[in-house]
This record gives sequence, C-alpha cells and structure tokens, in this order.
Amino acid sequence: MDNFISLYDFIDFARANKKYPENTANNLKSALKIFEKELNAEELKSINMVESSIGEIFRSLVIAHKDKSIISLNTYKARLLKVIKDYKKYGVEPSKIQSWVPRLRQGSGQEKTEESSPHAYRQAGAVRQTQQKDKVDKKKIILSNPINSPVDNCHKIDLSLDFGKAQILVPKVISAKEAKIIKDILDSLASE
Repeated sequence: MDNFISLYDFIDFARANKKYPENTANNLKSALKIFEKELNAEELKSINMVESSIGEIFRSLVIAHKDKSIISLNTYKARLLKVIKDYKKYGVEPSKIQSWVPRLRQGSGQEKTEESSPHAYRQAGAVRQTQQKDKVDKKKIILSNPINSPVDNCHKIDLSLDFGKAQILVPKVISAKEAKIIKDILDSLASE
C-alpha cells in the first residue's frame, strides 16, 4: 500500500526523468501540500483511500480555504488526481516510466526544436500532415445542397409593422386545418 508522501518522491523521479517540466512538478507539489493538510492519518497511509474519498476531502478543502476561488481549488484537485493517475501507471513499477511519452505543450513565444525535444519535433510533423490533409478535405466538402435548401420548402413572409419587422415562415405544403391554426394564432396576437 503506497502512502501519500510517496507522491512527492514520484514527482521528483518523474522530473528527473524529464516527464514533468520543472514548473509542472512545482505546481503538482503545491497541490499535494494543500490537500495534505486536509487528510487524516488513515488517508495519509493510502493513495487509494485519498482517491476514493476525494469528494469529501475536496469539500473540507473548500471550507478551509474560503479565501481561494473555486476555480483555483478545482485546479488543485485536478492536479492531485493527475499525480495519482500517473503514479499508478508509472510510479508503482518504475521501469514503466521509459514508455511514458509526456504530453508537451508549447508556451507562448517558445519554439520547440528537434534538439530540445525529439517528441515535439515528431508531433509537429504529424500536425503539419494533418493540416495539409484538412485543407484537401475542406475543398471536397459541400456545406449545403441548394436543391434541398429549407428556403425552397417554405413561404417566407416579411412584414413591416408599426413596432418593427416580423418574419413568418410557413411550409409550402400545409393542410387547411394547419392553416386555420396559424390564422387563429395570428388573430390572438392582434391588439385592437
């Protein structure tokens, strides 16, 4: 059974293996620290217990941190759950960390190169191929078929009234009963 403190070691291990950037690791540790204060002794001994009772723990966190926004607290909760998920996948058996391909995000003003990140370089190539394919596909797309246009299947009546404009759309094929219903509705709207 893994205890909550082992999550800190996992974050350091993942950062050392370049799976978490420095700032991400620090943000994840901040989330752990905030939640750690709300955990009881039993929850500190079991990550599974923390995960299963996250709703109750989160409620107590919200009560304890009334000065923080709920958006901020939800972010901390998401970070905690991310660490737990990553820990279960890669931390329990450290040899699995080799197969972990971290999701790379490009910050504003930063440009990833092949030297700085081979994964980012391969992903950028895949994105370019996808964008080229999208451009070809967009040329083949027909947004509407003029034969089946809804305008062809109805009468459009524009009215200019004392209080503004009105537009009435009536289907081309309409029964006498339906026409009477529409007439009765319009009659009920008339003011004298």
